[in-house]
Amino acid sequence: MIRPYFSSAWAVAWRYLHNLYTKPAVFIPSLLFPLFFLAAFAGGLSVVGKAPGFGYYDFTAFQFCFVLIQASTLAGVFAGFSIAADFEQGMGRRMMLATIHRSSIVVGFAIGAASRLLLTWVVVTGVALLGGMSVAGSGINLAGMFSLALLGNIAALLFSAGIALRFRSLQAGPLMQMPVFIILFLAPVYVPQNLLTGWIEPAASVNPVTALLNAARSLMAGEPTGLLAAYGVAAGMILVMAVWAIKGLRSAETAG
Repeated sequence: MIRPYFSSAWAVAWRYLHNLYTKPAVFIPSLLFPLFFLAAFAGGLSVVGKAPGFGYYDFTAFQFCFVLIQASTLAGVFAGFSIAADFEQGMGRRMMLATIHRSSIVVGFAIGAASRLLLTWVVVTGVALLGGMSVAGSGINLAGMFSLALLGNIAALLFSAGIALRFRSLQAGPLMQMPVFIILFLAPVYVPQNLLTGWIEPAASVNPVTALLNAARSLMAGEPTGLLAAYGVAAGMILVMAVWAIKGLRSAETAG
């Protein structure tokens, strides 16, 4: 039972990656997007790193952690676009007929979304290093940082999959993308959390992305803090979004 399940999932993942990498007009913009933010934030706002009380060892590394989380979560959202496109074009129904366990379709897209991250991570990290970013954390610290980004990717994929499976149309794209954008930019993007003031401070304090971002930055600096909270929040988001995606899959099954 396990082997056929993952065979189906790998087939869906392979198809997703094949379609992605054979269509540069689809893949290249999604790769350039995080590079734009890295250049805009780390370069254009570098003076912010000199603000009193900023405290972080390197402003480029500070912004790199946000761009890493952002690029990873948006990769999950873009996979949701592919799910919606497949159902809009009729391919989704064919996949549901061809698989015994239809949840393997969502798992396949999750594998594909995670796999596309490898190239994104390499490119974004390489550009950041060329731009002068210094790395204070150890290899284990960096592995923890990238694992948090991966968990964010999975949560975003499950969220967008739940919407895609309910609407089965690319017209639902804004419903997948906008909530993720909003929650990302309600986190401590430009300055550490302790420097936030006004209404953004309480918003960031209850934002689950804040825990991931703070932990990732602490790992990058080689001074891990808040890891238990970050991994707990990530696990909770994935659990909730998995239920959301499964219910969306049942909605798609009912629609036929």
